[in-house]
Amino acid sequence: MLYLAKILPALVLPAGIVILLLILSAALRRRALAIVALALLWLSSVSLVSDPLMRAAEGWAVQQRPAAAPRADAIVVLSGMLRPAAGPGAEDEWAESVDRFEAGIALFKAEKAPLLVFTGGWLPWHPNASQEGKVLRERAIERGVPADRIAVSSFVRNTEEESRAVSELLRRRTGSIRAPSIVLVTSAFHMRRSELLFTRTGLVVTPFPVDFQTSAAPFSFMQVLPRAGSIENTETALREFYGYLYYRFIKTR
Repeated sequence: MLYLAKILPALVLPAGIVILLLILSAALRRRALAIVALALLWLSSVSLVSDPLMRAAEGWAVQQRPAAAPRADAIVVLSGMLRPAAGPGAEDEWAESVDRFEAGIALFKAEKAPLLVFTGGWLPWHPNASQEGKVLRERAIERGVPADRIAVSSFVRNTEEESRAVSELLRRRTGSIRAPSIVLVTSAFHMRRSELLFTRTGLVVTPFPVDFQTSAAPFSFMQVLPRAGSIENTETALREFYGYLYYRFIKTR
């Protein structure tokens, strides 16, 4: 199921649709299909289109200061900020979403919660990779967070599993009848789906989005020039829309 969840959306993302249209154009000898494919490729690869899509995926949120966040039972930082390094014995490297880790540390040092939780992210196509939460725990200790104030969830492979694992972990630790409260830290484009899933487990969630992918800029001709980064943003935004709709209306439990 995990592989299907990664593969199936590709069929309804721009790159997959463009490839399908080009195959059909060649097979059916329809030039119009090739023109549509090229138009779609251009639209999805310009920031004039990708930036508004990404901002919509981010829920039009804005960057917050750690000092402005409310107090909670735990700060929860979602996985997805490390990538396996090349070479045997090499340490995992930071990915672009390292802002998640930095925000978690900043929130803890601002005394927004007595517990910092990392999720135990692990993907089967990186079988030799370390459990991400354990690596982040060691790096947080190096940054001055006391070891007894850090918790790591069980192995998880996606956001839905993260929400369940964290909910179980916090309910065991608190032993309270009331719902635990969390400050949830993840990339802004990933927040809407994450908040939905964590709230569904009964947690009281305060979102703390980071890792924003766009910035306010006046219009320029650069916004209509194709860029690899723009098509990546387009596909990331669309994938998040699809994921949110799936959990909101199809998989509701």
